[in-house]
Amino acid sequence: MGGGYMGKVLWVDLTRGEMHEERIPDHIYADFLGGIGLAARLLYDRIPPGADPLGPENVLGFVAGLLTGAGTLFTGRWMAVGKSPLTGGWGDANCGGNFAPAIKRCGFDGIFFSGISPHPVYLTVDRGEAVLNDAAAVWGMDTYQTHDHLVQATNISRPRIACIGPAGENRSLIAGICNDKGRLAARSGLGAVMGAKRLKAVVLGGALRVPVCDRDKVRTLTLACNEAVSFQPPFVPGEMTPHLGALMRVLPAQFATDGMLYKILLRKWGTVSMNQMSIEMGDAPIKNWKGSNEDFGPEHSAAINPDVFSDATIAKYHCHACPLGCGGIVVKNELGETHRPEYETVLALGGLCMNADAESIFVLNDLLNRAGMDTISAGGTVAFAMECFETGKITREDTGGIDLTWGNSAGIVALVKKMIHREGIGDLLADGVKQAAGKIGRGSDRFAIHAGGQELAMHDGRFDPGFAVHYTVEPSPGRHTVGSQLYYEMFQLWRKVPGLPDRNFLYLKGSKYVPDEEKARAAVACSRFMNVLNAAGGCLFGAFMGVHRLPVFEWLNAVTGWNRLPEDYMAIGGRIQTLRQAFNVRHGIDPSQVKMSNRALGRPPMIHGANRGRSVPIEAMRRDYWRQFGWDDKTGRPLPENMPKIKGKT
Repeated sequence: MGGGYMGKVLWVDLTRGEMHEERIPDHIYADFLGGIGLAARLLYDRIPPGADPLGPENVLGFVAGLLTGAGTLFTGRWMAVGKSPLTGGWGDANCGGNFAPAIKRCGFDGIFFSGISPHPVYLTVDRGEAVLNDAAAVWGMDTYQTHDHLVQATNISRPRIACIGPAGENRSLIAGICNDKGRLAARSGLGAVMGAKRLKAVVLGGALRVPVCDRDKVRTLTLACNEAVSFQPPFVPGEMTPHLGALMRVLPAQFATDGMLYKILLRKWGTVSMNQMSIEMGDAPIKNWKGSNEDFGPEHSAAINPDVFSDATIAKYHCHACPLGCGGIVVKNELGETHRPEYETVLALGGLCMNADAESIFVLNDLLNRAGMDTISAGGTVAFAMECFETGKITREDTGGIDLTWGNSAGIVALVKKMIHREGIGDLLADGVKQAAGKIGRGSDRFAIHAGGQELAMHDGRFDPGFAVHYTVEPSPGRHTVGSQLYYEMFQLWRKVPGLPDRNFLYLKGSKYVPDEEKARAAVACSRFMNVLNAAGGCLFGAFMGVHRLPVFEWLNAVTGWNRLPEDYMAIGGRIQTLRQAFNVRHGIDPSQVKMSNRALGRPPMIHGANRGRSVPIEAMRRDYWRQFGWDDKTGRPLPENMPKIKGKT
């Protein structure tokens, strides 16, 4: 057995109330690493084609990365995995907090649940003992209440808890899984899977040590990485950020971005550093993707400038093994202590809904964290409902008297509460925009902004076409956490991986919209690299510093004892991507039919604002991506010769 992995997973059959450990052969780790790679390998042939995502045949997994707990930085992420009820295909949700190392300290690389419990339960694992416990006392509680109750109810020292709230219990298809009272594995609707299985929580203790082959090498690499993180020159105040965004908007050319700039912003303000800058550049969608920076200019966005959120922060929040601390704990009188809203939350519930009331965003963030509901999908769904209200597709009678005019913060809060509890119109909206549009009809699908059923994140493909590509080609669509043209610049993979294209220091903005082989190779490299990072338990924000500063390939060698080249790990990332895509095909998804809403592609192009006149040639860019991956360039299906060798169940 090599270093970095515990060599086994725990299987829990909720229907029978039975559990067993499974030893995983070394070659599985060698071929797929841990985290998302191990999950893809195990679930590909364990979830039968046609399985109901909310039925007993679906498997819900919690997996930790190969580097988690090994003394490496930015490697405290865990993933929830399973068949997504939102998209009908591969589902995964990435999360920080402090839950990931506990999985491995309990002696496992993953914990997987099948079946459906006859009554609500929660799992405890500590000191080598796994127990299913009755969850009647916590069923119906929100995630904060559940966390506090289980800390007291279990005899585990410093328990790490992942749980669902009312959204998951109510099987909302945009429900996530919460840990640390505010960190959500939010996407893919896997909270609904957990609720359908009547699994309220997973509570972990554990004190095992993760094996590491060369701790001295790990320490040396970690110290060098920490020096890069510690570099923090003074930066402009928050009120200046929209002016920086406006300057970038008016320049005809664009500079290649070094991710150290974003690291400086993250360390100063967290993700909210980009609130106004993204609006002014055209990166942040406004008014359900039909508006622009001109509709939500500085006079509106000043209410959500970075200082508004940092001024309320009483302490930085650090995930496990994170030296950066981009999260924050805030105190608001009516809320008490709660997590600071993130960029995605602020823009989804702010500019996307024309909401300039920062206080309401603090409230909404707290509500959704307690409910265990994805703030991106929730904001996208509220914006959809507001446009339906504006155009008469739904009325005050339908909303139960709620005024859904643009920017009405009280109406947004009231609607979100209904969505959480599936009350009135909230029942119709709780499953996201695609499902809601199908029920409302009357052309409302034009307002439902998604890719393959999942609401888009707050990064506009009309600003960076790389986002549009990954929104449509990824096995879990609509996600902003895999790649873009900007991400490729920041990863700087060409420094470590031979043959990858370098980026010009300066280039014309119009060149971003021209399909070519170089862009396709860069997009494929992003997908492969992010699979490696997710299999290692790594953080996207750490990776933005560049692979010459975040030594993920070198850490993998030092921890495992392998002697592999970066291109070897990138090949593993491609293997994971191919297996996830094959999972979708196996479950009846035609990749060529995974569409992204025309409005978000610039069809027709906007006539005003930062993205005026821009459209994304997605068909050509997608074909180029598939071809570079070695898949069928017309269908997006992996070709037989590219499929990983799967020799039955492990």
